[in-house]
Amino acid sequence: MKTGGRVVALSGGVGGAKLASGLAGLLGARLTVIVNTGDDFEHLGLSISPDIDSVLYALAGLNDEQRGWGRRGEAWSCMEELARLGEEDWFQLGDRDLAMHVARSHGLASGRTLSAVTAGHARRLGIEASILPMSDDPVRTTVHTDVGPLSFQHYFVKHQCRPVVRGMHFEGAEDAAVSGAALAALREEGLETIVLCPSNPYLSIDPILALPGMRDVLAAAGVPIVAVSPLVGGRALKGPAAKLLDELGGLHGNAGVVRKYDGLIDGLVIDVEDEAEASELGVPVLVTHTVMNSEAGRRALAQDCLSFSRSLRGKRP
Repeated sequence: MKTGGRVVALSGGVGGAKLASGLAGLLGARLTVIVNTGDDFEHLGLSISPDIDSVLYALAGLNDEQRGWGRRGEAWSCMEELARLGEEDWFQLGDRDLAMHVARSHGLASGRTLSAVTAGHARRLGIEASILPMSDDPVRTTVHTDVGPLSFQHYFVKHQCRPVVRGMHFEGAEDAAVSGAALAALREEGLETIVLCPSNPYLSIDPILALPGMRDVLAAAGVPIVAVSPLVGGRALKGPAAKLLDELGGLHGNAGVVRKYDGLIDGLVIDVEDEAEASELGVPVLVTHTVMNSEAGRRALAQDCLSFSRSLRGKRP
């Protein structure tokens, strides 16, 4: 990308945070990450924003790579004491992680927006990139299952994805507004590309796209939109995500990813394990290594995405 060009990434979940980290390592302050807030919920009186925290911790170098979520070097004294006092402990919150939720809850209670609170936390963690919630209005992912409707965290964590999924909806999305900062980032004159991170399309990207006008704003940006497939070898990397995708009808390989993002993306990045599909997808394709097991791997995929997007400039209809 040329000096000064800005990039917007749409992200949710651990996979999205990993690529956002790689992009941030290359772009610094030229990166804006718009994050899914459909997974947000209230627990033990606290406002929890799991996807925002995944991005914050990843970009600050604080994420626990071994566990795959939360803060590195955690302690659990508070959670142990809460369980002793009879409080719910199905959603594990480490002591350092709890500090983030207390600070967020205090900021929101004092009248600040989620965007303002998140920007303050990013700044104090030394993050140059802009991390923006998709909306300052509440949007909540509800999963419809064979045992009834469940909030996403109840389905994913408390019930460990065991119920069979029949569908989902994003409560409040129809009345929510895209955050002002996110709109400004997508309309900025210096914007050069938009990247859809390898997040679950149904759980992490769909809530962002469900906001009124978001698809139109993305299309009007007039820059290449590149998606990174969440599939490797035709399957989601994590078992629970694969189960949910199968129960929702499945993506059926990368052709399914293209159909899911039909009319939105200009190119798709797929893993080397899926190279045989490349010629059949109907959109420009980059074949590369999409599994990010190291900082070097994250930056390499980020650089591949940026170079691929640059090759697509001028080809957008």
